[in-house]
Parts: sequence; structure tokens; C-alpha cells
Amino acid sequence: MARAAVGWGVRDLAAAAKVSIDTVARFERGDELKERTIEAMQRALEAAGIEFIDGNGGGPGVRLAGPRKRQTRNK
Repeated sequence: MARAAVGWGVRDLAAAAKVSIDTVARFERGDELKERTIEAMQRALEAAGIEFIDGNGGGPGVRLAGPRKRQTRNK
């Protein structure tokens, strides 16, 4: 959901977080990853304008952190 909000594909997130494309795919499948890997992806998404929010009865989620231009990474 966070990737889609900033218009990124798997390759974009992998490049921004400095992880492999397979790592992003494994994370999105729900596979277990090292905490530092998850944190790297979270930091990359936050730098792109994503804000992670706690659940308010409906579970955790994401939102764009204020007005921004659409960001994309070179492939």
C-alpha cells in the first residue's frame, strides 16, 4: 500500500532501501525478514513522504505526510 501511494514499483523500493528486489517481494508475501531490513524499507518510504500510523480500531495503516509531488525513482 505504501509503495502504491508514492507510485513506486518493487524495483524502486528495493533501490531506495538498498535491498534486493527479492527481499521486497518476500516482505510483501509476509515472509520473516531481519528487523534492520524492514527498518531500511520503512525509512525509504518515509523519506518518500509516507507516514505510518497506528491502528485506530481498524489496524495499522499508511498515509501521505502532507502535500507533495509524485516521486519516482529512475529504473
